[in-house]
Amino acid sequence: MPTPARAASGPRAAAGSPGAAAGEHWRSLRRFARTLREDLEAAQRRDPAARSRVEVALAYPGLHAVWVHRLAHRMWREPALRLPARLLSQLSRAATGVEIHPGATIGRRLFIDHGMGVVVGETAVVGDDVVLFHGATLGGKTMKRGKRHPTVGNDVVVGAGAKVLGPVWIGDGAQVGANAVVLKDVPAGAVAVGVPATIRRRPASSPPEPEVDDPAIYI
Repeated sequence: MPTPARAASGPRAAAGSPGAAAGEHWRSLRRFARTLREDLEAAQRRDPAARSRVEVALAYPGLHAVWVHRLAHRMWREPALRLPARLLSQLSRAATGVEIHPGATIGRRLFIDHGMGVVVGETAVVGDDVVLFHGATLGGKTMKRGKRHPTVGNDVVVGAGAKVLGPVWIGDGAQVGANAVVLKDVPAGAVAVGVPATIRRRPASSPPEPEVDDPAIYI
């Protein structure tokens, strides 16, 4: 029977063993692969033009940009890999037309439709099940360091050409109309349209699913 001292050290040794580290690494890779699969399924579900997963995986630059960002963001969390992460994000920008800073925090199942011209800044936070159309910008209004980009809740739609600027909050289920310029918080479930954007409440008869709801109908 091991002595009490040896018995106490046993679990710590097991937890720090190469086998335990390899197991955790494998679980992390499986979670990462599951997230990438969710991105693919979200793009196929939300785009009526998508005919197969193979087509989406090969021909959707918005999806490619999201996938590359997920890798670049993992690299960004390691200080020694920040420069490679930045270079990887720029390669993605050149290939897809979508610029997502590797420091940005992106939730699950983000769908970038068409993709070209989308910009997501370093301190932006994007929730789950968000849709960004082409030309959308989650940008800043200041050159100072710190939180300077928007926080976007879950189930939000940002229309084509819309600009959401500064550390504003876009509530869950909100809609930002095409070409709107948002400079203030948008409440959950509301619609922001115009320049500068004004807040309108969504009609009670509006569709419940954000991917089939067009913010332009409220202009």
